[in-house]
Amino acid sequence: MGGRTPDRRPRARSQRRPVVTRTALTAWLSRPLADFHLILALCGTLGALGIVMVLSASSVASFDPDGGSSVYALFQRHLVFIAVGAVAFWLCVRVPLARVRTLSATAMVLSLGMLALVLTPLGAHRNGSQGWFVVGPLSLQPVELAKVALALWGAHILVVKYEVLHQWRHLLVPVVPAALVMFALVMAQPDLGGTITLAVVLLALLWFAGAPKRLFAMIIAGAVIGAVVLALVEPYRLERVTSFLNPDADPLGTGMQANQALYALADGGLLGKGLGQGQSKWMYLPNVQHDFIFALIGEELGLVGCLVVLGLFGLLCFIGLRIAIRNLDPWIRIVAGTLTTWVVSQAAVNIGYVVGLLPVTGVTLPMISYGGTSLVVTMALFGLLANCARHEPVAVAALRTQGPGKFGRLMRLPAPKPYRPPARRRGGTRTGVGRAGRPAPRAERAGRAVAGERRRGAPEYGRRTTPRTTTRRTTAARRGRR
Repeated sequence: MGGRTPDRRPRARSQRRPVVTRTALTAWLSRPLADFHLILALCGTLGALGIVMVLSASSVASFDPDGGSSVYALFQRHLVFIAVGAVAFWLCVRVPLARVRTLSATAMVLSLGMLALVLTPLGAHRNGSQGWFVVGPLSLQPVELAKVALALWGAHILVVKYEVLHQWRHLLVPVVPAALVMFALVMAQPDLGGTITLAVVLLALLWFAGAPKRLFAMIIAGAVIGAVVLALVEPYRLERVTSFLNPDADPLGTGMQANQALYALADGGLLGKGLGQGQSKWMYLPNVQHDFIFALIGEELGLVGCLVVLGLFGLLCFIGLRIAIRNLDPWIRIVAGTLTTWVVSQAAVNIGYVVGLLPVTGVTLPMISYGGTSLVVTMALFGLLANCARHEPVAVAALRTQGPGKFGRLMRLPAPKPYRPPARRRGGTRTGVGRAGRPAPRAERAGRAVAGERRRGAPEYGRRTTPRTTTRRTTAARRGRR
């Protein structure tokens, strides 16, 4: 009776706007093909930004008055790589993921063979590394293909052996030895940036497969020890470390790129100098179109442009992990998480050494830096992520009932097949697989394995408790009584 009456006055418009915006965003993200459309938008936006920045960065390096080279020479080659990458994107969206998984073992063998052949006289030496196959105007860097093969094949092996991953020998073999062989072949080129990316792929595979945390502590400790040994063996690696620790010690030598990148970022300010107005590309910053294109973004587009790039890769991380969570197929979940971690980590390493947080390693900025094999492979990865997004349960249901949609008709994409859990074993569900095809907890798998070993160790395992002759006699006696 005497209580206070609730305040029914309408809220102010400024207070209702965040709620409405949040509700609209949540409703849009709950649409069946939201992740697929976001992957398409991210690939297109990053690709367009890369085209613009490569045009601005490569104009000075392309101009050669003695050789008659145009200022658009590198830009035209970049457009060709974009066209080839678009074809690779379409193929990776269209090919069934079951077919991709089947071919992963073949791709792994071919990648190891190419990494070995590139060290022979068949390989070409570029930028201090013998890691290229060059045939006329075409070139191929096999380490980029090896990363994809390791991600797809490693996910396949870990899913097949998921029942016994609680045992260290099954968790590590054969994925880790194969990865170590790849590391050795890539370091023999030598290519430190490719080795780092391969290590990220391996760690992501083990993480999304549910490996124990103490394994990562051991791997990280071993990686630190190995990095120290490698830095002490080769003088140029030691110079990179010392220039990172003290870039002012040799400002015109080993510390030139790091210092010039910071100067370019500082000159950009908040809004930048404008497209095409950057001065670092006039040979002040070597290889600006390759490894240090983020510095040119900061100089010409300012802090706002850098934040936009960071926001795009942050959105890619969110969408990629969301695709991994929303899928039911364990192989798709591991692949989506690994590919997302790979691309985002490579971007983080590139941006990290441009801003002075990491030593220079020569890793390109995905989708934005100038490059042939790296750009095509990255666009293929976006295609695989888009294909994984189309295999989400809600997306499969929508595509099979409502049709392929506008983008599906435009790209002539077939309807994905729904996920079917593995066949049931006699006496219950498959060991190690729970409801909806999700892997069972590690403790449950270990308990089932121990119980199975106890049953196999028992004297009566696999034998009849009653002799056959006794059973026949008892049955005949019962028939006679009737």
